[in-house]
Amino acid sequence: MQKEIQTRMASIVVQTEINSSLDKAWEIISDIDNEPKFWKGTKEVKTLSEKDGIIKREITIAFRDQKCLQEIELKPKKEIKAKFTKGILDGTKIITLAPKNEKIIMETAWEIKLSGMMNMFTGVIKNHIKSGTEQAMQSIKREIEE
Repeated sequence: MQKEIQTRMASIVVQTEINSSLDKAWEIISDIDNEPKFWKGTKEVKTLSEKDGIIKREITIAFRDQKCLQEIELKPKKEIKAKFTKGILDGTKIITLAPKNEKIIMETAWEIKLSGMMNMFTGVIKNHIKSGTEQAMQSIKREIEE
């Protein structure tokens, strides 16, 4: 039982509808260097390398100024997949865009847990990540609809 609790991922899905073209929505969300502008949990991003469509970067998160490594894969006008490869976070954050009736549905889906000894607090941070995601998506929506 103890092991199951420790390895459980927090699943978070947040959606919003945007009055925009797919091109404009993609232009805003695919500018991944701008992430701290929208995502308050991300303080700083630094691209380390880019090869074969995979962007490796270091991000500093607001939680204790922890540094995490990520691999980002951009699927133009469809999806941004961020995989946490090292640091306090383990898992993925996937942002997708889907056209619907001349609007765009933007979705952010997390499968995340805290790594190492911190994994027992994954449940505690789930609501924090969800509210941060809701805030970020509203901020992105406002920027796109301007």
